[in-house]
This record gives sequence, C-alpha cells and structure tokens, in this order.
Amino acid sequence: MSLSTTITTWGYTHYPLSDVGNKGRSRFCSPGFMPHLKMKFSTNPSSLSVSAVLTKEQTDAESKSKKQAMEFKEYVLEKAISVNKALESAVSIKEPVKIHESMRYSLLAGGKRIRPMLCIAACELVGGVESTAMPAACAVEMIHTMSLIHDDLPCMDNDDLRRGKPTNHKIYGEDVAVLAGDALLALAFEHIATQTKGVSSDRIVRVIGELAKCIGSEGLVAGQVVDIISEGISDVDLKHLEFIHLHKTAALLEGSVVLGAILGGAPDEDVEKLRNFARCIGLLFQVVDDILDVTKSSQQLGKTAGKDLVADKVTYPKLIGIEKSREFAEELNKEAKAQLVGFDQEKAAPLFALANYIAYREN
Repeated sequence: MSLSTTITTWGYTHYPLSDVGNKGRSRFCSPGFMPHLKMKFSTNPSSLSVSAVLTKEQTDAESKSKKQAMEFKEYVLEKAISVNKALESAVSIKEPVKIHESMRYSLLAGGKRIRPMLCIAACELVGGVESTAMPAACAVEMIHTMSLIHDDLPCMDNDDLRRGKPTNHKIYGEDVAVLAGDALLALAFEHIATQTKGVSSDRIVRVIGELAKCIGSEGLVAGQVVDIISEGISDVDLKHLEFIHLHKTAALLEGSVVLGAILGGAPDEDVEKLRNFARCIGLLFQVVDDILDVTKSSQQLGKTAGKDLVADKVTYPKLIGIEKSREFAEELNKEAKAQLVGFDQEKAAPLFALANYIAYREN
C-alpha cells in the first residue's frame, strides 16, 4: 500500500467527522447522504440556505480531512525515520561479520514498521514519549524480523522472496539464517533491558515478561505450530483458524501496543482496552493478508503470492469466501476503533489511522 493511499484514511478516523459504523467512510461522503444535490436547484430561499450550510459542512469536513491526512503522512515519515535510525545503530557490523550482516540484511530491508509505530503511538497516547518506547519498539521489530527469517526457511514456508528481495537463507544459507533469527530474538530482550531509560525497573520487568509471553509457546509459536499441523486438514473451522491467527499474527501486534502502554504509565484498565484494540487489528491484519494472498501478484506483494493455496493452508477466503472475508475485516476495524473511545481523540488519531492502514493496505 503506497503512502498516498495510506494517508487518505486519516480523514475518516476523527470524531465527530467519522462514523465508525459506516465502514470507515466519512458520513459526508456516504452515497445516501446527498440531499444538498436536490436542494441546490430549489427556488425556496430556506432550501438554498440549508444547501449552503450542508455544502459548507462538507467543505469544512473535506478541509479537515486533508489537514489530518497531511498530519498522518508527517507522523508516518517521522516515526519511520526514527525507528530506522534506532535499528541501524542497534545492530552494527562487528565480529563475527557474517552473522551481523545477516541480521542487518533482514532487519534493515524496509517494511512497514507497523509494530514499532503501534508501540510508540500507544506510549504517546497514555502520556509517554517516543524515546521511552523506542527500545521496545526496536525489540518488537527485531522479533518480527526473526519470525520472518524463520518462516521463510525451507522447513517452514519455503519462500524465496521477502520485501521484494531474496530471503535471508538464499543469501546467507539456512544455517546462518537460523542463527541470525536466534541472535535477533536474544538482542530484543537485551535491548529493552539495557536501553530503556526513565522507567522503573518494575515496569521494565513487566514489559519483558509481557513480550516473552506473547511470542512463546502460548503466543506466536503456538499459532505457528497449530498452523503447521493444520495443513491438509479439511475440517478446520473458523474457531480453529481464529486461534491460529490470534496467536501467530495478533500476539506480537498485541505485545507492541501493550508494551507501549505499560512504558507510558497507563493504568491497567487502559492497558486492557489497548490490548483489545490490538487483538482486533492483529486478526484484521491476517484476514487482509489472506485476501491479498489470493488477489494480488507476487510483484505487488513483494513476496510470493498464492503460497497458502499451494500449501493447502486454511485461510479466511478458503473458509468463507473473499466477500465475507472483506466484511469480517470491516467488522474488526470497527471493533478496534470502538476500543479507543474514551481516550484523547487527538492523541489516539495515529492508532485510528494505523487501523485503517492495516484494513486497506495493498501489500
């Protein structure tokens, strides 16, 4: 999904100019909400006045939407630059050179940086600052990169392409790729423990425990294992599929948001609201991923398209069809945004927009 496409969703995320129940579209742009087109030609002065008011409302809404879109574009660029700079300095070239080159090859290969942005946005939402969340933001990206390196291995998804480039094991070999993933996993926890500043040790310990749980045998790994053993099984139902994706995909997105909230000093009630938000967008991410896998080309995706079909994996389109999958994605996006009601809407704006980005991305 291009940045220009991404930012158009920003204007549909703010109250009162958005209707969460209207599939993320501004109520002023709703097909059924165009009475001013009829009133426009009326000779009744009062009708003309109403038309003028409606037209002014629409103009004001569009103007605010454009302003918010520019703000989100700036936010995305600012955070991406900050995260990339922090990742660059976190993994430098040192001995043994080959392992660090392999780590950097995948870690710095680009990508959307959704998880770090979610971590930082959650921290800022509850009163924290970017610098407080940055070590954790880098850590979740390191772990995400580890999971991609391992997923691409011949013993897992056997993929040759990632982010438009040859996968790690195609460049460095399977042995080094496995070790690069292991090293990134270890570095993630070291980075949080040693680089987080201005936060109590209790909160840092809580963050480390939260992250470990969301990626372990009851989190990301659980989802991966159940996904593997489900290949070729014909009687997998929606509940089973939801378990896979809530663990395999949503767990790390959940961790990203929760880590940011804890580091920002959020009370437990707000942490749980943000946890629910993250679970919704985590499942949303995978539903959209399943749709893209069967509707886009490898060139458009930057990775091999149609691989789930080839591997006979259970996906949402396979179980309920593409249209029902799209409807489910809309419901998840709506539910995610509902979790943000009650927070400062200006501070929550990046999370609203990131939810839309995940819902409407094209790769």
